[in-house]
Amino acid sequence: MNKKVKTKLTVQIQKKVRRDWQLLLMCLLPAIYFIVFHYLPMYGVQIAFKDFYASKGIWGSDWVGFKYFRRFFHSYQFWPLIKNTLALSFLQILVGFPIPILLAILLNQMKNQKFKSFVQTVTYCPHFISIVVLTGMLYIFLSPRTGLINNIIAFFGGEKKFFLGEPGWFRPIFVLSGVWQNAGWNAIIYIAALAGISADLYEAARIDGASKWQIIRHIDLPGIMPTVTMMLIMEMGKIMNIGFQKAYLMQNGLNISASEIIPTYIYKIGLIDAQYSYSAAISLFNNIINIILLVTVNKIAQKTSENSLW
Repeated sequence: MNKKVKTKLTVQIQKKVRRDWQLLLMCLLPAIYFIVFHYLPMYGVQIAFKDFYASKGIWGSDWVGFKYFRRFFHSYQFWPLIKNTLALSFLQILVGFPIPILLAILLNQMKNQKFKSFVQTVTYCPHFISIVVLTGMLYIFLSPRTGLINNIIAFFGGEKKFFLGEPGWFRPIFVLSGVWQNAGWNAIIYIAALAGISADLYEAARIDGASKWQIIRHIDLPGIMPTVTMMLIMEMGKIMNIGFQKAYLMQNGLNISASEIIPTYIYKIGLIDAQYSYSAAISLFNNIINIILLVTVNKIAQKTSENSLW
């Protein structure tokens, strides 16, 4: 009986493979990509537990256990790095996460299609500006001598400031420039979720005399809440992995007390100072924290709502 069942399953699988071989071939390419660039490199994670020398190779290097983890935990930079990374991450979520939702809802309520398309295009475009160009724009606009912002401040009698040289201004500039660049792009998924809401619900609400605020509150928000929950879980899962490029390019000797975060520190000690084992240990610690946060937030979402990643 077992042989018959196995034979039947084998025949069914072969039929499905012959029928959908084009789709399977398309899926094979991204699968190979993730295996080659995301899973095979995990073999090198063991250098976090070794005193790695390139001349000896991974297997030839001496095993030192948690030596580099202890070194990081006892480093004077440990708490400042954790503080800066978490502060910047939570500020990004607090400010940057709700704005695309609000933008999507406002666009969904617009009746003038031409103006709606114009707003969508204007808000999407900054996403395609590279981080290097964006940082250059920040230095130009915020220049203490020729910057537009400082000239406006001086015009109204204020005192010019070197914004990118003050630690207190680093986080607001980092977060707000990120919102400007990504809000329109991040709103796409919420616009798609709003498009999936049945038009009958809107029609029934209008017949009942519901205002726009009531429609947003009782139709739009509940309709996109599953998407919002999943996006929030994913954002919490990468809370320790802030974009390295932008922080590094905005960093200078004056604002380093606020701009030095874990990704920039890993880059400096790993690629510049060639402390491979130490940087690998910090990176592994960083990813473990992200995994713990992802699983925890997903578990909370399971218990408080019906929406979760798994």
